[in-house]
Amino acid sequence: MCVYYNILSIIRGTTVDGPGFRTSIYLAGCCHQCPSCHNPQSWNPHAGKIMTLEEIMKIVEEEDFDVTLSGGDPLYNPDSTKVLIKALKDNGRNVWVYTGYTWEEITSSEILTDAVKKADYLVDGPFIQSRKNPDLLFRGSDNQRIINIKESLQKQQPIFYNQ
Repeated sequence: MCVYYNILSIIRGTTVDGPGFRTSIYLAGCCHQCPSCHNPQSWNPHAGKIMTLEEIMKIVEEEDFDVTLSGGDPLYNPDSTKVLIKALKDNGRNVWVYTGYTWEEITSSEILTDAVKKADYLVDGPFIQSRKNPDLLFRGSDNQRIINIKESLQKQQPIFYNQ
C-alpha cells in the first residue's frame, strides 16, 4: 500500500516536542484553526511537500531519534496517521502526537481512537492564547494535557505524563 502525506517540514534533533532529541514531523491540515496558532500555514491540507511513508521512514531511520507528530493536526487524516504511527512503532520509536482534539473527543470516536492507540503520548486540546504559559513542559497553554495513551485506554480515563 502506498500512503502519501503532505509534510510541511521535518525537524531533526528538536528537544521541544517531547523528551529527548526527537524528529518532529509537521503534517498539513487542521480544522481547529486556533487563534494565535504558532503554525497557521499548516491549516491548509494541500500545503507542504507530498512524501511517501517510505521517504518519511528513511529520514526517521537516518536520524535515529524518537518521533513527534504535529502540524496542523495529525488527526486531520486519521487513517494515514494510523499507518504512520504503526510504521514508527514497528521501527522501535517512541511516538508523541499533538492534536487540537481533546482526549474525550478522541475516545468518543472509534476512528480517532484507532488512529492514536499505538502511539505513546498525546498532547491534547487546542492552544488557547488566554491560557498561554511559557513555563509548561512540551505544550503552550494550560488546558493542554500530556496523556499516556496505553494506560489511559486500559483504565478508561486520562493518565497523565509522569516526568
